[in-house]
Amino acid sequence: MASSKTISVTLKIWRQKNANAQGKMETYSLKDVSTDSSFLEMLDLLNEQLIEEGKEPVAFDHDCREGICGMCSLFINGEAHGPDRGVTTCQLHMRMFKDGETIYIEPWRSAAFPVIKDLIVDRSSFDRIQQAGGYISVNTSGRTVDANNIPVNKMNADEAFDAATCIGCGACVATCKNGSAMLFVGAKVSQFALLPQGQVEAARRAQKMVAQMDLEGFGNCTNTGACEIECPKGISLDNIARMNREYLSAKIVSQE
Repeated sequence: MASSKTISVTLKIWRQKNANAQGKMETYSLKDVSTDSSFLEMLDLLNEQLIEEGKEPVAFDHDCREGICGMCSLFINGEAHGPDRGVTTCQLHMRMFKDGETIYIEPWRSAAFPVIKDLIVDRSSFDRIQQAGGYISVNTSGRTVDANNIPVNKMNADEAFDAATCIGCGACVATCKNGSAMLFVGAKVSQFALLPQGQVEAARRAQKMVAQMDLEGFGNCTNTGACEIECPKGISLDNIARMNREYLSAKIVSQE
């Protein structure tokens, strides 16, 4: 079996001690990086090198390393999750980079995602948006009909599942020139709006979630479409249109 190729890279990484400190780009050199390694494995290698040198390792977020949780979110060479498509940072491999290349690594840039340390940002604003209305209510008193007995149109079910694949990584926000979270909010609205189980809160869900989105300081959508391109799960812009319809319908009903 042929051995994997190795490359050398120069890393320009954003370093910031805490939320109140002024950050800056630091330069590091790394040699003999296997092109079969993931981007996070490359950062692990860098941190081992820094620790051996008695220096502070680079703080970055990660958990599953399987493209499921979205915690590994990094802005790499000006692109959310890097130069590949349909993958999170942990699924990005070093074969996407050339020997001798300089790689710029930054955290998500958004007022609603304040930097905690180095490459880690606080994305709890997404949690608060979901808590504002991204749920369903089910009356379990008395005789409850099994959810599987409620007929759902196949097309609606498929679209709801597609919307539910959003992992809330924030790539849409980091990519958008306005720092808009409408693709994320649209996906969370759609996954319930398309199903009968989501109709209990339908009249107020979009209003509450949009209001919380604005309160968190996210920007407005101007339909550039960059969010859909950079989304690792391919969430469609159709979800933004659906959220707008849900929002306007709720506004009209509330004024009647």
